[in-house]
Amino acid sequence: MRSPGIFILFLLSFLYSSKAVSQQAEFERELFVASISLEGNERTKSAIIYRELSFAEGESRPQAELVSELERSRRNIFNTNLFISVDADLETRADSAFVTIKMKERLYLLPLPILYLADRSFNEWWYNQDHDLKRVIYGLQLNHSNLSGNGDVLKLKTYGGFIPYFELSYSRPYIDKRQRMGLSGGVFYSTQKSFPVRTWEDKLDFIDTEARSRQRKGAFVEYNLRNALYHFHTIYLGYTQTSVSDSVTAINPNYFGDAGQRLSYGTFKYDYRFDKRDNYIYPLDGHLFNAGLTYFGMASSKEVNYLRLNAEYFGFYPLAGRFYAGVKARGQLSFPKKQLYPFVLGLGYRNSLVRGYELNVIDGQHFGLVQTDLKYQILNKTFNISKFLKLKQFNSVPVGIYGRVFFDTGYIRNFNPQFSNSSLSNKLLYGYGVGFDLSTFYDTVFNLNYSVNQTGFNRVYFGIQRYL
Repeated sequence: MRSPGIFILFLLSFLYSSKAVSQQAEFERELFVASISLEGNERTKSAIIYRELSFAEGESRPQAELVSELERSRRNIFNTNLFISVDADLETRADSAFVTIKMKERLYLLPLPILYLADRSFNEWWYNQDHDLKRVIYGLQLNHSNLSGNGDVLKLKTYGGFIPYFELSYSRPYIDKRQRMGLSGGVFYSTQKSFPVRTWEDKLDFIDTEARSRQRKGAFVEYNLRNALYHFHTIYLGYTQTSVSDSVTAINPNYFGDAGQRLSYGTFKYDYRFDKRDNYIYPLDGHLFNAGLTYFGMASSKEVNYLRLNAEYFGFYPLAGRFYAGVKARGQLSFPKKQLYPFVLGLGYRNSLVRGYELNVIDGQHFGLVQTDLKYQILNKTFNISKFLKLKQFNSVPVGIYGRVFFDTGYIRNFNPQFSNSSLSNKLLYGYGVGFDLSTFYDTVFNLNYSVNQTGFNRVYFGIQRYL
């Protein structure tokens, strides 16, 4: 006679196997998407939201696939930058699925008082410019980020202070019924007293005068094509006219070269972007690839005939537990070897830098850069402060805090180092350190880094990123 223990073990094994088979069948069964309901889009038109879905009403999908696509679609909707929060629910009845997407819209008409620094970064202002308060820009930026409910953006910028500036632009993401093509355009005007007239010893060298020494004005138009959910193409056409004082060309004869004190040129730019990140503000999972071609000249000036090619890949990888890894690789080629100063774009701008060299601008025509991060999630929570603040666009405060270690390496090829007396170009650079990131609402990320470069030079650096 068999023992009762063996019989019980057999029974439990049978029940577990039956449950596993039942769960497997549950996830493999086909579900018919009977309805997709939207809640909370009081201004945003439904077509803008449906455009971000990777499935449609009336389709049939395996349940596991539908659950995955629903989460992907939720992320896509959030990344339109039209909502503070997006939640997605799936209810099943028999072989039918009922999807509900709940959104909380942003405050779209946002008049922002502007108070920020004229320099390329907080660290440039704090360390290299002795935190001079005269270098502050103030004014008003009026944004309507959903003017007609179609995700279209109207921007009016008017600044005073260190760099008086005016810009008016309008952008509409889709102008066709298939929601593939978009169009934008604008005009701008600015004047400046002090600005970098050259790069010297791998730092920006500013002209010091009380007179208006540079004036810029221009216009642009941009065509956008989104031919698939994660594929974006952009064609940009612009015209810029710049004039400078004779004191600028006296300091740097290569500023405008033989053009003297006035230069007009056109810009043609083509960009391709593949963007499949979970969150475009602070991504932890996914990939981003950009590639572009920019041509300056367009027969408008004999002095300007330049070509720039660039590419970048960002990868974000969840690891075990609360750990995440990230890698960013960038590269640039530009021609010809000798270029006027305003067109030389090397390391030190737009986060293209080896951390540890935050205070440096390194001129050159070609460069390669790799930045790596290992992160630990300390906190990721949304705080409900509706008891204290009733305005729904502000009473949910997402807070993410991450600790980081990082290592960067880069190389920049400078064919004319004599123009900048550079000691950092044409050699391999590296830097490393630790830091903290704080991401919060309305697309703001604060960074605090302790960076060390290969010479042993080390400092604490602070940064703020806003995505407006």
